[in-house]
Amino acid sequence: MKQFKGRVVTPGEVTAEALVSKEGFNTLASFQMALQFGDKEVKCGDQNNADIHGKSMLGKALCLPQTIGSTTGGLVLYCACAMEKNPACMLFANHIDSLAAAGAVLADVWVDNITMPVIDCLGDEFLDYVKDGMKITVKADGTVEVE
Repeated sequence: MKQFKGRVVTPGEVTAEALVSKEGFNTLASFQMALQFGDKEVKCGDQNNADIHGKSMLGKALCLPQTIGSTTGGLVLYCACAMEKNPACMLFANHIDSLAAAGAVLADVWVDNITMPVIDCLGDEFLDYVKDGMKITVKADGTVEVE
């Protein structure tokens, strides 16, 4: 097991299976099929992200460097949480951008019964170490354990 320490963006504790993107995560492209067309498995629809395209994001520990794409990203993330189609947590190697942070914070404040911890600043070593399917445990203080 290896531990990483990041900054808490939205609080919570969770254990989930890792889903890893080494590329920037396009929030709109990734969630569009699930939010607009009812994909119940919430498969990543971003054809430009070879790491996770077609893989289910629902209930996973989504590990990524940063988000990219449209200014709708925060709203899309909030909607994914409101529709219960969100990852278990989002773990950023880099600093979170303001749009993704806004979506995560809005979901944390406005959506009842949904907790999606978001941790950023975990570092490149985190993203190099973690692999799909590894067990991830997020602690309230921003500690991320990878097994």
